[in-house]
Amino acid sequence: MTTAPSGLPASLRWDGGTLHLDPRGPAFFEDPYPAYAEMHRHCAFFRWHELDRLAVCGHSLVASLLRDRRFGRILPAASDGRPDYADIPQHLRNFYAIERHSMLDLEPPTHSRIRGLVLKAFVSRQVDRLAPRIEALANGLVDRFAGRGEVELVAGFATPLPVMVIAELIGVDASETAQLLDWSHRMVAMYQFGRTREIEIEADRAAAEFRDFVLGEIAAKRQRPGDDLLSALVRAETEEGKLSEDEMVSTIVLLMNAGHEATVHQIGNGVKTMLENGGANPRRLLADEAQGGRAVEEMLRFDAPLHLFERVALENVELPGGLTVRRGEEVALLLGAANRDPAAYMEPDRFDPARSGPAPVSFGGGIHFCVGAPLARLELRIALRVLFERLPDLRIAAPPRYRDSWHFHGLERLDLAFEPAAVRS
Repeated sequence: MTTAPSGLPASLRWDGGTLHLDPRGPAFFEDPYPAYAEMHRHCAFFRWHELDRLAVCGHSLVASLLRDRRFGRILPAASDGRPDYADIPQHLRNFYAIERHSMLDLEPPTHSRIRGLVLKAFVSRQVDRLAPRIEALANGLVDRFAGRGEVELVAGFATPLPVMVIAELIGVDASETAQLLDWSHRMVAMYQFGRTREIEIEADRAAAEFRDFVLGEIAAKRQRPGDDLLSALVRAETEEGKLSEDEMVSTIVLLMNAGHEATVHQIGNGVKTMLENGGANPRRLLADEAQGGRAVEEMLRFDAPLHLFERVALENVELPGGLTVRRGEEVALLLGAANRDPAAYMEPDRFDPARSGPAPVSFGGGIHFCVGAPLARLELRIALRVLFERLPDLRIAAPPRYRDSWHFHGLERLDLAFEPAAVRS
């Protein structure tokens, strides 16, 4: 058994081809990248004892498995691609009632049908048309703290902006955003390592409340449809008969939860990255649209918001190197580690907006590639440009603090200081 070198999490050690590493250890979730570098030195895949499954960190293999149709999100219980949740605990019945119809836990043909409807509604709205509204919302948030000379960015900017944008896109009143955030946080906690029964009970209660809210919104859109995604889904239900009410509820819950969670983290991670690694003038990197787009892609690689995506083998699969993954075996794809793979990127721990190399795997891949990726990129580019244009002398005022949630890698606090600026009239 080999122990981790100095500077790595104390819990990290190797036992042959098995990694021992506590994902809840602060030394890891605050900065997982030294541990990822150690993984790359060891192997592209290995057993992770605490996760109790095979883990893959190599970029090429992660990208391949995201697209490999011999793997899925679930082992379908029926030919329609739905999971079997017949044996779920009673205290999680509401949570899994939503999960059962969620795109995230479906395989074809049901997944293909629902995703096609969402993409049709989502893409047809032409995400770029949202740019002026995103900019106006971002400026409005900056107006709230520009005159103070300080802000805690996660609560003051990174959290409210994405939830307001996704609420408007879906067609939910902005006054509901605080409640939507509460439900989302309680449900997303289900995906963290080492969840407790208390977390499960709260997630189930949130799922029931969220479902009731969405049902009310659906009823309202049936009476008064608008130019929004929920109205488009209602039309698909009533005119085409392609979407059930349960599927509509699950789709809206998923889009709300996923539509802001990762973007909150990426805005925080992106601002921190720019202040620590963007040079003397981060504003310059974001001013030009093309250059800002490259900077955003590098932020998504350098400090991604999602670090874990799980897949399950739908049949026996032999991986490169001769390892066989048995049908039903789960595999942990380490997206954050893959984005720092030295076999894919020169000097992977250096932030370089001009770098070449393969696309980062931050949004996943294959049929489960994030439908909101274009919107997330747009929000990040506009949010950071507005922030650095309005407050060009931004600086970190206290050590940043990450959340105890390794798979969703994001900041809990980012305290910033700046010279007070005039508030726009």
